[in-house]
Formats: sequence, C-alpha cells, structure tokens
Amino acid sequence: MTLDPVLARIDQNMPEAIDRLFDLLRIKSISTDPAFDADVDAAADWLVKDLQSLGVDAQKRPTTGHPMVVGHIDGPGPHVLFYGHYDVQPVDPLELWDRDPFDPALEDTDAGQVIRARGASDDKGQLMTFVEACRAWKAEHGALPCKITFLFEGEEESGSPSLVPFLKENAEELSCDIALICDTGLFESAVPAITTMLRGLLAEDFTITGPSRDLHSGMYGGIAMNPIRVLSGILADLHDDTGAVTLDGFYDDVPELPDDIRAQWQGLNFDHATYLGDVGLKSPAGEQDRTPLEQIWSRPTCDVNGIWGGYTGDGFKTVLPSQASAKLSFRLVGQQDPDKIRDSFRAHLESRLPEGFTVEYRSEKGSTASQMSIEDPAFEKARVALSDEWPRPAAYVGCGGSIPIAGFFKEMLNMDSMLIGFGRDDDQIHSPNEKYNVESFHKGTRSWARILAALSA
Repeated sequence: MTLDPVLARIDQNMPEAIDRLFDLLRIKSISTDPAFDADVDAAADWLVKDLQSLGVDAQKRPTTGHPMVVGHIDGPGPHVLFYGHYDVQPVDPLELWDRDPFDPALEDTDAGQVIRARGASDDKGQLMTFVEACRAWKAEHGALPCKITFLFEGEEESGSPSLVPFLKENAEELSCDIALICDTGLFESAVPAITTMLRGLLAEDFTITGPSRDLHSGMYGGIAMNPIRVLSGILADLHDDTGAVTLDGFYDDVPELPDDIRAQWQGLNFDHATYLGDVGLKSPAGEQDRTPLEQIWSRPTCDVNGIWGGYTGDGFKTVLPSQASAKLSFRLVGQQDPDKIRDSFRAHLESRLPEGFTVEYRSEKGSTASQMSIEDPAFEKARVALSDEWPRPAAYVGCGGSIPIAGFFKEMLNMDSMLIGFGRDDDQIHSPNEKYNVESFHKGTRSWARILAALSA
C-alpha cells in the first residue's frame, strides 16, 4: 500500500474532516460536572459510530464513571494502540470567551487560520488527526497498513479515576506492540517532537506545630520559637548555592543524559532568555551546571508551591502563630523512587524540628518517571516520518510535566508509548478562547498517515 495517494486524499478531504471535527466539538463533554454526564455519553456514542464507519469493531464500554471507547481493526503490520481523550475542561469564565465555546468556527489570525472551540486542541482536534489519517488509508486502499486498537477516555480532565481499573481488567485485550498518544505539542510551536521522557511527581503537604496556641509577640517574642521561622529554615536548606537539592540520596537514581540526546537538544536552539522573559524573569535558578532544557526535561526538582501561617488579614495582629504549613512538589526522573524521596525529605524536616515541635503530613502516593527506550526501531521510523512532513527535522524531547497514561501503559500493559502531538504554545488549552491551528490539524493528519506507513514498512 503506497503513501502518496493517502496524503493526496487527506489534502482533498480536509474540509469534510473539519466538518466532522466540528460535529464532535459541539458536544459539551465536560467530565468534571455531573450536569454534562449525558453529553459525555453522547460524545462516546459519536466516536463509536464514527469508528464503525471505518470498519472498526468499536464499542462503548462502561466504567464506574464515564465510558471508554474501545475499537479494534485488523491489519498486516505491527499492532499499535492509539490513545486520546474525548472529555474537555469546563469553560468558565464564560464571559472571557469571544464566542460560544461549543459553537466551533474557523477564524483568520496573524498565524494563519485556526479552529476556535473548547476541546479544539485538548484533545478532540488531536484525537481526530489520527482518526482522519485512518479514514484516508481505508478510503484509498480499503484497509489499514497495520493492526490498530483504539482507546478513547472520557475522564482525563477529571483525574482518570476509572482508567487504572479498566486497564487492569482489560490488560490482555489492550496490550499491543507500542502505544501512540496524541496529547502533546510541537516544540516552540514549530518543531515536530516525540516525547520520550516524562517526569514523575511527589507532593508533600504538612503542618508544623510549636506552641499550644497563638502567642502574644510582646510577651513571648524572643523566648518562644516561631513555627514560621522553623519552617523558613527547613525550606531554605532544601537547595545549596548552586541550585542543587540537598536531600540525602536525592540524585542517587538520576541518570546522565546521553550525549546524542544532549546534542539534539542543543540543536533546538532553545532561547531560555525569552522563555523566562515572557513571565518577567531573567536567569535560570536550577542546577548551574545544567543547560536550561536539561533543567526542564531531564533533571529532578524540588519546589515550594504554597506556604502559610499566622495572621494574613488587613492590618497587624502581633502574634507568634501556633502553626506553619507548606506544600512542596518534587518532579522526579530516571529511577527515582517517590517513597525514598519522601523518606529523605521527612528526615530532613524532622531533624530540624526544635524540641517539643511536631509535624502532621497530608500526602498522597507519588508517581515514578517514564522514560521510553528509543532503541526500539519504531521511534526512529516515526521521527523520520515526522521530519518528512514538517519544515524542521523532528526531535526526541522531554516533558517537564507528568502524563500518567504513559506510565500506566508501561506498568500495566508492558509497552512503551510514543507521545506525538501538534498543539502549539498559544493554543490556550484549559483557558477561554482555546484554538487549534488548521495547519496543525492538516499536517498532523498527514503526519499520522506517514507514521503508520513507516511503522508497517
């Protein structure tokens, strides 16, 4: 089966593809609000019907929450699983939208034509790039170049509470050679990218208690230890003068970045000054011996996300507070163990508590990092296929955030994931006036067609 006729059909049928996307975007599939449960269900039904029109054996599968859409279609090549999510974020504040968020429209902008609607980029537009690529293959050749399992989730925007149980219960059915995930973006809105590193996450939420009640600062100031002073010292000691984290054993399981990946990242010419300048900052604050992209993608972090204690209202209330609290997060890489990092942090904290002070923790289980093995030839095939479609060559990149689904696929289905997406930095996902560039939708569809051809070669 040849690729060129498939690409030509995608070009020819783009207006119809956009119309189909608009039909899906009109469905108010907000998973976090029970008032829209029927709409979420309707979106699942729409996808089942659309997949069935391609000859996919598709079903809406119940969960304890919103349904999963699962489909299978046979083919001659490797077996791939494609994952996307059909639920969307709430639209509040509605008054900041320039139009009805569920009345999609094409708009002309300085950066080209865009699709404006809730879910246009996250994730309906991205999901449909893959479906439209499959449609073009089927229309042109009567079949797909490889065996595909589709998995569309309806709870991604509400924490995926049903996902892990569903994966466990259906592991045999869903296990494939590799997973494809379309929920990421172009690097700096221009370079096609395959995300191969995802950081894990550990959060700590705690309160330090000193005196049994708030104390008058005139009567107890000086003689009584202030919990805010204790907390400030603990937090200040988490980093040294070079920006490195000081916890015992923190870097024990952090791998060095391979030279070829470091060179590839350097070739991206990341402008960290502009990146920081856009948010009113000037200088990187992390490990001074690491490049900015290394700091974001491949190095672990420790950050204070919130701190409070004492009186914070108008005027003054001259007290020494009884308690002081903070929230911290750790982004983890490599083989770092969240439990080990938590134990190290708590030892750091408790060793600095004055006599008589106590601490209470309120924390949830952390998640490990995910790192894909690019030694699998599928990764390089996909990278070359992406490079053939876009003006700039594709790169393997990291992700500063955490995308749990890739870790779940590795842990429960024993398969790596290729995270490939076509969103742009200014798509305003989760915000008013979300958009998806028509070029991203068009070239994203062509990209998936190329990738399917490459994987099946």
